[in-house]
Amino acid sequence: MLQPILTDSGDFPEMRQKGCIYVDKTAYFHELISGVNARFFVSRPRRFGKSLMISTLKAIFEGRRELFDGLAISKTDWKWEKYPVMCFNFMRAATSTTDEFKSLFELEVRRGIVKAGGTYDQQQSAAGNFGNAIEELSAMDSGKGVVVLIDEYDAPVARLLDKPDDADKIRGILADFYGQMKDRTAGIRFLMITGVSRFTKMSMFSALSNLTNLSMDDQYATMLGYTEEELDKYFGDHLRAHAEKMKLSDDKYRAELKRWFNGYRFGKFLETTVYNPVSIGINLSKREQAFIASWAETGKASMLMNFVTRYDLMAIDLRKIQHVREEAFDVTDIRNLKPIPMLYQAGYLTIADYDDTTRRFALRVPDEEVRQDLSMLMTSVAAHQDAYWVSELGNKLLDAEWDGFFIGLKALYADLPYGPLEGNVQEYSFERNLLVLLWALNIRCDKEVRQANGQADIVAVSAVGVFIFELKVDESADEAMNQVKDKHYDTPYRGRNLPIWLIGLNFDRKTRRLLDAKVERV
Repeated sequence: MLQPILTDSGDFPEMRQKGCIYVDKTAYFHELISGVNARFFVSRPRRFGKSLMISTLKAIFEGRRELFDGLAISKTDWKWEKYPVMCFNFMRAATSTTDEFKSLFELEVRRGIVKAGGTYDQQQSAAGNFGNAIEELSAMDSGKGVVVLIDEYDAPVARLLDKPDDADKIRGILADFYGQMKDRTAGIRFLMITGVSRFTKMSMFSALSNLTNLSMDDQYATMLGYTEEELDKYFGDHLRAHAEKMKLSDDKYRAELKRWFNGYRFGKFLETTVYNPVSIGINLSKREQAFIASWAETGKASMLMNFVTRYDLMAIDLRKIQHVREEAFDVTDIRNLKPIPMLYQAGYLTIADYDDTTRRFALRVPDEEVRQDLSMLMTSVAAHQDAYWVSELGNKLLDAEWDGFFIGLKALYADLPYGPLEGNVQEYSFERNLLVLLWALNIRCDKEVRQANGQADIVAVSAVGVFIFELKVDESADEAMNQVKDKHYDTPYRGRNLPIWLIGLNFDRKTRRLLDAKVERV
C-alpha cells in the first residue's frame, strides 16, 4: 500500500500524525533557528509550501519532539525547549473591503496572541496588543523570548491592488502592526515572515533593518519545493505507479513530469530547479492518465488578476525577458504596477539566468503547467473573452472546423492591442499571439522549425493531427500556402499516421488584422 499524500492541508502535525509523506526540510530550519541572525523573510508563489514551513517551525518551537522522529533535526543538538509562539496567517484577513479587513485582522491578531498565552485588550488596537504581547510573552519562562511567525503577510494588500486607496489604508494598518517590532527586537527569539511579493513601503522592511531576505538566497533556494533527489527518495513508489497508469516508460514519464512541473529557480547562481509541491501531490495522489494542471486552479494570485490589461500581457515576448533589475521585483508604487515583476511574484515567471556583472536577471515561464495557464490568461484577456471561448476556438482547430476557426482567429487579432513597441510590425508580431493561443490549448508546437529546404513558421502537433502554419504580412494566403508546398514542410511528419494540415495566413501591416486564410489537407 502506498504511503498517503496529504494535498489539502499545510498542517505539519496532521501530516505526521496521519503517516503521510513529509519531504524533510528540517535541516534547513535547524540552520535558521540555530544561527546568530534570527529574523527572516522569504517570498514564494502561492501554494509552494510556505504555510507548511510555518507550521513546522511552530511545532519545533513548541517543543513537540515526538513529531520529528526520524527527521534531520532529531539528529542534531536542538534542545526542544518550549517557547511562546505567536502565529498569524493574514490570508484569513484578505478581503475586498477595508471594514471587513479591520474585523478579520483584529480577529486573526487576537487568535494568535491568545493561543500563544498572551492577553488581549479590546480597548486597544490590534497593533498595540501585538506590541504588548511581545513584551508580555518574551518575559515569560526566564525571558527566553517570543517566536513570531507571519504567513502571507502581503495578502490583504494584494487582494485590493485594483483599489489603491483602500490598499493604502490597509498598508497603513499593517505598517503600524509591523512597526511594533522595531523597538522590541530584543524580545523576539525568532521571526519568520512569508509572502508572495515584497512591498518595500510596508514599513516592515524599514522597521526591521536586520531582516534577512532569503527569497533569492542560493543556500535556501531549494528549501521550498521538491528537487529531483527528493522526488526519488520520497515518492518513488508513487512515481512508478503513475507511470504505469499513464502507460509510459520510467524515463519518458520522468521527462514529461519534469517538463510539466519542474522549472522554478530561486537562486541567483544556483541553477537547481524545483518541482511545485502542490502539483506533485495532487498528480501523484490522483494518478490520472494525463497530468493535471492543478496549480493553475489552486495558485492563481488575485493581485495579478486585479490589474492586468490587454497591453500589459500581449506586449510581453515570452521568448526573451532579459535585463530585469532586482529592484524591479520590489513593489513600491501600487498605483504604477509593472507586469513583469507581478508575473514573477505570482509564479508565472521564474529565474532563467543572472548576470552578476550587470546585476540583471533573465526570466522565463517555469514549466508547461504554468505556460498553459498564462497563455490562457493572456489570450482570454486580450480577446475580451473567457477561457471557455478560447477552448472552443481550440476545439474548432482540432476538429478541423476551419470556417469557425478562421472567424474566431480573425476576431482575436482584430481585438488585440499594439503599443509603441509594435511600431515595426513583422511576422513575429502575429506569430507570437498564435503561439500563445496554441500553448493555452495544450498543443505542443515549435516555432521557426528548420528543415532541409527552409524554415516553417509554426508546427503544432496534437493527437488528432499536425498543423503547419506559414504567416505572411502584406502578401497573400496563397503565397504562404505555395511556400509550404514548394518547401515540402510536411515531409518530416508524413510517417506519423496523422492528418497533416497546411495553413497559410496573411496579415495587414496597417490594420494589424488577419485578412485571409487558406487551408489544405495533405
